Amino acid sequence: MPNSIILVPPLALRARYPLAMPRLCTVGHVTIGPSRPLAIIAGPCVLESLDMGLAIGTRLRDACAALGLAYVFKASFDKANRSSIRSPRGPGLERGLSWMHTIREKLGTPLTTDIHTPEQAEPAAAVVDLLQIPAFLCRQTDLLCAAGEGAAKHGRGVNVKKGQFLAPHEMTGPARKLAEAGCTNIMLTERGTTFGYGRLVNDFLGLGDLMDLKADGGPPPVCFDVTHSTQLPGAGETTGGRPDRGPLLAKAATAAGVHALFIETHPDPAKAMSDASTMLPLESVPALLGAISRIRAAVEPRA
Repeated sequence: MPNSIILVPPLALRARYPLAMPRLCTVGHVTIGPSRPLAIIAGPCVLESLDMGLAIGTRLRDACAALGLAYVFKASFDKANRSSIRSPRGPGLERGLSWMHTIREKLGTPLTTDIHTPEQAEPAAAVVDLLQIPAFLCRQTDLLCAAGEGAAKHGRGVNVKKGQFLAPHEMTGPARKLAEAGCTNIMLTERGTTFGYGRLVNDFLGLGDLMDLKADGGPPPVCFDVTHSTQLPGAGETTGGRPDRGPLLAKAATAAGVHALFIETHPDPAKAMSDASTMLPLESVPALLGAISRIRAAVEPRA
């Protein structure tokens, strides 16, 4: 009898259809990834007050629950990457995490916040369910290792925003650093790519590449940052933006099959302490979520 022939898929096909099963990211009671409900990571840019955080979180939680979408509350206790040294930065680590703890207790939702220094990783991981690494810091080894260790210790996840200066395949580096620090419960976020001066470009070919990324066991879930993707950097002491294009990007990313959307919102964006030029008005978000949920149902009917 002739020898058996084993067909091995060519490398190009292996890259597009990885043999390993895709990973999931666990954020409190929410699971993000393929065949899971679309996750909405949303809230104000800066946690301006406990009352405002509760009001925004309640509105978003209820809107997501009505549509069958998963919800994770987002807010920052410290905005260290401001355009101006005079820009407000938030309540700080101790007070901010205390407020975040109260928000979780009252709303029953998972939490995420960004960290900027290795020293913030451990105390933040003790309170929030998902540590966020800012895009400009996505290659900082000490920060990634501290986040990975803190997340592994407390059973949390880490979300790394892709730097505006990186190609999708380069995000294997941050993912590998986190794994070597003990954390494989990760997610990657697309937030636009620098294009010359004063403009970010959303490369949906690159978004597809990011969703196919193989990183030590399978492609991590991918989130799309709706509001930061509308930034117009270099507009002066505050960053400019095109929030009117946020809904367009949210719908396009949902149709592309991302596993989560990141949205910053505020009752009155013009008065917000940070990202006033990109945040969506809170009153407009429920209708946008309704449109997104219909697109999601068409793309993944069983999710």
